[in-house]
Order: sequence, then structure tokens, then C-alpha cells
Amino acid sequence: MNELLKKLEGDRLIWLVVTILSMLSILVVYSAAGSLAYKNVGGNTEHYLIRHATLVGIALIAMYICHKVDYIYYSRLSRYALLISIPMLAFTWFFGSEVNSASRWIEIPFLHYTFQPSDLAKLALITNMASMLWKRQRNIQEFKNSIIPLLIWTGVICGLIGLSDVSTASLLFLTIMLLLFIGRVPVKYLGMLVGIGILAGLFAYHFGQRGDTATSRLSSFIGNSEVPYQAQQSFIAIATGGVTGKGIGQSTQRNFLPHSYSDFIFAIIVEEYGFIGGFGIIILYLIMLYRGMMVAARSREAFGGLLAAGLVFSLILQAFVHMAVVVGLMPLTGLPLPLLSMGGTSLLFTGMGIGIILSVSRGPQNENAYRKPVAVRSKDNQNRPMNVPLG
Repeated sequence: MNELLKKLEGDRLIWLVVTILSMLSILVVYSAAGSLAYKNVGGNTEHYLIRHATLVGIALIAMYICHKVDYIYYSRLSRYALLISIPMLAFTWFFGSEVNSASRWIEIPFLHYTFQPSDLAKLALITNMASMLWKRQRNIQEFKNSIIPLLIWTGVICGLIGLSDVSTASLLFLTIMLLLFIGRVPVKYLGMLVGIGILAGLFAYHFGQRGDTATSRLSSFIGNSEVPYQAQQSFIAIATGGVTGKGIGQSTQRNFLPHSYSDFIFAIIVEEYGFIGGFGIIILYLIMLYRGMMVAARSREAFGGLLAAGLVFSLILQAFVHMAVVVGLMPLTGLPLPLLSMGGTSLLFTGMGIGIILSVSRGPQNENAYRKPVAVRSKDNQNRPMNVPLG
């Protein structure tokens, strides 16, 4: 046991939270996917148990590998990942596998698995934004060289994701806003970013696949129209859960609630584990947020702090939006609950993101390897040597 703990470097409390959530995920998905098993695999509930447990294991392995890599390397890799994600998002929009009237997935030939490029693009954009802010800290006021690239990348990626997934694009945009605020970008340029976001939203609404759905869901939530069927079943699950819940595997609403194993898994958690279980999940995410921000605050490099803050914000925002939707505080979104919902790509990239946070908590492993003196032109047009980050 001691040898295992020695290999798990970084923030131990984050490791503990991830372990608890992963174990709970296997239990809840096994229970919630019962109706799905009867529909697709003739009642073989162990099929989804084995499948999901395997995916959780792969996500944990990815997290372990990413936490072993010096986080400075992610500055270099993020730009390549962004460049790859753009054609993948475009290909998905035109030729992707369609589920629920949206083409968000690329089917991997012969493996019968699907890949969601928006998860790659989200991780790549947050990492690249942290990298660009790090490199531009000394001239962050310069509009042409510092601000324009930030605005363009945000608009392009969020716009492409919004073509098929408005909820993910909106949360990613909000995360980037927070990241730029932390990165000391002037408020007037944040206002310009809002304008870019509006343009990206209009582009996604006009050319995308989910604009009408997002509008109808928002109108239904704001207006006095009838509560959607999914929300009704979610409210029933929460109401019947009580304080202590019905017990592990005793959910009844899993048979009526659409996507109970993903988009509404928090409702099943509250139904089976009660208010105590639901409150416990909230506490675990708050611990994750607190430890992630401590990692950001203690980072010796600006890149590490921005990277950890962006990734933990993205994860926690998605988690609380999911829970707010389930209890009726927000309109329907279709977002999974990180580390708990059934999924392949979402689990994998969530694991990778947490692994990168853990890498930041370890600190740079070879600090001098990423710096060398270069000439930087100062305001008085004098060249002077300065150690600046490479990436």
C-alpha cells in the first residue's frame, strides 16, 4: 500500500475525492442502466457494469499518466491539440453519428465506440489559453499581439462546438471568461470577448443543429408552460428519495427517467442515497474546487496556476450546472455529471484534466529546461535580455 501511495504524487485529497466518486459511479451507473440493458442487450445488466467499470479504469490510467508528465509540456501540446480539434469538430458537424438530433460523435471503425471531439477541444482550449496568457503576461495590454489571438481562438472553438452542443460551448465560454479575468486581461477586452461570444452564438444558432432546441428549453423554463417530461421524472426521483434514500440499487425512476445513467444521474443518486448522499456529492465537488484553487495559488509558474484554475473551474461548473438542472434551477442541458455519469470520451478527458491538475500540484520537474535568455524589446525600444517561457 505504501508503494502505491508513493507512486500517486500530487495532491492526495484530490486523489481521494476522485477515488470515492469513481467507486460511486460504478455503483450508480450499474443501477441506473438497468432499463438500458433490457432495451439493448436483452437484460444483461452486467454488460454495462463491465463496460463502465472498464471506462472508469481507463480514465484513472489516463489521469495517472497525465499526472506523471511535467505540466510545462502541455503548453506545447495544447496548440497541436487545438489544430487537430478544429477539423474534427467540422467533420463531426457534417458526418458525425447522430444521437438525439445532434451530431456530436465520430464512430471509431471496427471498435463500435464513439469519440466526442468537443471534449478534446475543450481541454485543448483551456490549456492553450493558460499558455498564451502565461507568455503574454508582460504585454497583456497590447491588443494586436496579445488580445486578438485569445479572442479568435475562443470564438472559433466555442462556435464550432455550439453547432451541435450549445450547453458545452456556453460553459466553455464562461470558463474562458473566468480564466482571462484571472489572467489580468483588461475589463474592456473582456467586454469584447462577450461580443465575440454573441457572434459565435448567433453562428451556432443559424447554422447549428440545436439552436431551436436550446431556445425552446429556455422558453419553457422561463415561461409558464408545462414542465418537460424529463424534469417531471427527475423531481419524482428526488422527492421520493427523502433524507436517507431508498437504498443502493432500489431506484424506481430509472425505469421512467430518460438518460438516467448520464444526463440525470444526480436524480438517481438522491433517490437511492437520499438528501445525505446528494449533499455528500456536493461536498466532494467543493473539496475538489478548494484543492484545485490551492494548487493554482501555490504554483510557482503563472502557467501552472492558470492551467489548474481553468481546468478545475470547467469541471466544477459542469457539475453544479448538472445538479441545478436536475433539481429544476436551470433549463435542461444534457450535460453529464463529471466522474459519475456513464460515458467514454467525457470520462477519459475528465481524467486527463484532473491528471494535469495533479501534475501542477507536483510542480515543474525540470524548470530550467524550458527557459533561455532571449531579447525582448522594452517600451523605450531598448533590447534587453530576459528569461521568458518557451512553449
